[in-house]
Amino acid sequence: MVKTPDNLVCQIILKQFDAMARRQRQLEQELADPQTLANSARLVELSRQNARLTRTLESYRKYQVIEAQWQEARQIAADAGQDREFRRLAAAEEQELSAGLAGQLEKMVDDFLAADEISADSVILEIRAGTGGDEAALFARDLAEMYRRYSEKRRWRFEVLDFSPSDLGGFREMIANVRGPGIYQTLAWEGGGHRVQRVPETETQGRIHTSAATVAVLPEADQSDIEINPADVREDVSRAGGPGGQNVNKVESAVQLTHLPTGIVVRMREERSQHKNREKAWRVLRSRVFEFHDSRRRAQRSSDRRRMIGSGDRNERIRTYNLPQNRLTDHRLNRNFPLAQILAGDMDDLLAALRDFDRHRRLAALTANEG
Repeated sequence: MVKTPDNLVCQIILKQFDAMARRQRQLEQELADPQTLANSARLVELSRQNARLTRTLESYRKYQVIEAQWQEARQIAADAGQDREFRRLAAAEEQELSAGLAGQLEKMVDDFLAADEISADSVILEIRAGTGGDEAALFARDLAEMYRRYSEKRRWRFEVLDFSPSDLGGFREMIANVRGPGIYQTLAWEGGGHRVQRVPETETQGRIHTSAATVAVLPEADQSDIEINPADVREDVSRAGGPGGQNVNKVESAVQLTHLPTGIVVRMREERSQHKNREKAWRVLRSRVFEFHDSRRRAQRSSDRRRMIGSGDRNERIRTYNLPQNRLTDHRLNRNFPLAQILAGDMDDLLAALRDFDRHRRLAALTANEG
């Protein structure tokens, strides 16, 4: 194997890819089994696993091709019986292929670290006001606007599914669907407690107040990802309440779904149509139930919804937005960023730093577990 600065990591990664390649061969045998072909549910699940492994193993297959070429060039360069010029060309090719192997190994590290992540192009974004009353609701609104602006810059689709307004124009709660390539892996680290320090508009003496909001980012699950028995869901309908005219007061358009096995409750009241509210409520319910079960299978994942939400207390925070000093501090990175730029939707540097932080954290855990 080629010597690289991360030699131990490369050995671990290669061993893991070898195991994945063996698993794929087993899957291919199972997929060809007549019993599997007769079981449509099993066939779909195994096909999904096989497709995921195929994507993950793509860089490993390229590595194998480059390694075979490198081994051949190396043997020719070391063969004293070969023509001198031929050996010189082989030695130059060996060096070039060695650099290619190192680059491919880096790609394999990234692919391996992302192999267990959910690759979702649609997420449910939930923002809730925490400690701080009306000021917290205004902050929740500002966070929603920040993500909307970032989505526009990325050309993602940002659709508000439901929101509960406060008296001063903030959001007690806002639920949105955001769609775009690789969106979950980009926004997954946004989940948690967000704290703001600023002088509220209603503050007459110029004192800085602290309030909080919570954010959850859930991969939107479709019916093929999670099956929910309708018998396990209780549906209640009511009048929506709040602004909306006479229709809201007279028609029972609000829909509340309760998933009895988990106790998860979703209420949707944004639309005047009961049918549309029911459809949106089911989308959110699937995502929350999917995340509930997924977080139990992968308790270490940072997207565990309950850990994201916390209690909404000021002390349960991942990030602080300090407006008087125009500073955003991410407490996981222990780094500061220009706040005005972030609130304007220019979040690329922040999110890239979080991805890099996550990569180093996973690599450290990988080598620690191997030891």
